[in-house]
Amino acid sequence: MGQVCGFAPSEVVVDGAELVEGVVLVRARTRFGSRQRCPHCRRRCPRYDRGRQRRWRGLDWDRRRVFVHARIPRVSCREHGVVVAWVPWARHGARHTTAFEDMAAWAATQMSITAVTTLLRCAWRTIGSIVTRVLADRRAASGSDGLDGLRRIGIDEVAYRRGRRYLVVVVDHDTGRLVWVGSRARKETVNQFFVALGPERTAHLTHVTSDSASWIASPVAEHAPKAIHCADPFHIVQWAGDALDACRRQVWNSVRIRQKRGSGAATGAGVPVKNIMWTLRMNPDRWGDQHVESMSWLAATHPDLHRAWQLKEALRAVFATGTGNDRGVTAMELLESWTAHALASQLEPFIELALKITAHRKTIDAALTSGLNNALTESANNKIRVITRRAYGFHNVDALIALAMLSLGIYRPTNPHE
Repeated sequence: MGQVCGFAPSEVVVDGAELVEGVVLVRARTRFGSRQRCPHCRRRCPRYDRGRQRRWRGLDWDRRRVFVHARIPRVSCREHGVVVAWVPWARHGARHTTAFEDMAAWAATQMSITAVTTLLRCAWRTIGSIVTRVLADRRAASGSDGLDGLRRIGIDEVAYRRGRRYLVVVVDHDTGRLVWVGSRARKETVNQFFVALGPERTAHLTHVTSDSASWIASPVAEHAPKAIHCADPFHIVQWAGDALDACRRQVWNSVRIRQKRGSGAATGAGVPVKNIMWTLRMNPDRWGDQHVESMSWLAATHPDLHRAWQLKEALRAVFATGTGNDRGVTAMELLESWTAHALASQLEPFIELALKITAHRKTIDAALTSGLNNALTESANNKIRVITRRAYGFHNVDALIALAMLSLGIYRPTNPHE
């Protein structure tokens, strides 16, 4: 029974086990050499009192729930005060054995939380508490915060809940691992990351990629001024898509004004302008005959909108040229030409976009020459979204952060049966 509960014979004595109302009760006690130790520093301390009878949930045995019973005293530690003495079979403050928690943490990284709660017969919130505790324990056992050796990192945000609830995600470009997660997408959160990294390790950063948001760029410039900040090309092209959509709305509204007053929806000539939205957004390589006809109609009836689409596709072609070395230099020259055409287009959304690109030109050029982008960070974001959907949301953001770090970071739990 000691092996079922994960006991180490050198530290734990099993006094017996009995079946009571369909539940297996295991009576255990700590051996003399492991008694009266502080759970934090593991120093032997004087006993404060006899304590009380406590119990911990263990892994099931023969489809029956197992509970470990023991009387654990409180000890008086000079550093940590009066605390419940350390026990070899459970983490401090836990109501489950270490073997149970390790199994729960590994299962949570492999399947949905609903499946884990059904398998282990415990509450949903219990799994959240367990993964948070396991992460803290594995981080303490490793003796590292996982931020050593960072050279090239990507920073981005990902929504995990309605109401503009975001996480800030930091990924190592060299290993592809998630290294840090913080709650709330704001400047203070990015500052927290650099505080955790420390000035010595921050000085070793060579490249930082992001979506050029000011709340990321400002802390990066403040804490890592020598690092090369690279703008993500995907987001630059996304800006062009937003500018194109603004031009389409302008055309659609002007057509509607000329129509008779109706229900408020576009009618008559406004219908094709409204329905062409997906054709404008779609990659031309995927067009069919119907899309080609729609664009021919657009070029004949609304040349300004067609010209806006051409500018969007031209910008996408600039970044499709390639990055790094000669290709990066060619892309920079093409981007310079594109900016001049956009400024002369007389299309207000694209003029604003050209000015915006000019303001971020240093970080865009750095991305073109270095070849770095935020693809790895976006991949981590997608996996965090899957974790959130798989759990049907999290009541506590700390549990989501812990599960993300266990699933995508360096603290991945292994299968307890291996």
